[in-house]
Amino acid sequence: MGFMKEIERKFLVNKEKMPQLPQGAKMTQGYLSFNPTVRVRTEEGPGDQRKAYITIKGEGLVGRDEFEYDIPFEEARQMLKLAQASLVSKTRYRLPLKDHPGLKWELDIFEGDNHGLIVVELEMPDENYDYPKPEWLGKEVTEDPAYKNAQLAQRPYKKW
Repeated sequence: MGFMKEIERKFLVNKEKMPQLPQGAKMTQGYLSFNPTVRVRTEEGPGDQRKAYITIKGEGLVGRDEFEYDIPFEEARQMLKLAQASLVSKTRYRLPLKDHPGLKWELDIFEGDNHGLIVVELEMPDENYDYPKPEWLGKEVTEDPAYKNAQLAQRPYKKW
């Protein structure tokens, strides 16, 4: 955690070909600021696993600066009450890439105001990384800002 350069690709998911999903983690996130992006996220995983983060993101669609820090779960829940727009709720499923140690698809099934939206993203070591393209991968939406979670908080999927 701390500073890193986030390089990711984001796609829609072909629901008919979606893979078998492992147990997911329930996430709720809210935005304290949109310029710069300051996000608070809680994550509740299998068992009693609970984590929380505060993240500050720079500008960009494919690659951007990101600062992320662990914070106490209960403090994060209180910070979510300060969110400037609606909260974004989703369940995240992590799918490791075969033959690509350390890399994983992160498939998000959205709930609430973004119900019906399913996206998957892959954080990569560089912008030209040659990654496998599974059959359930749909249209790439990396450069469409409407699919950024910060935008989904301000203009939820149900309003499209």
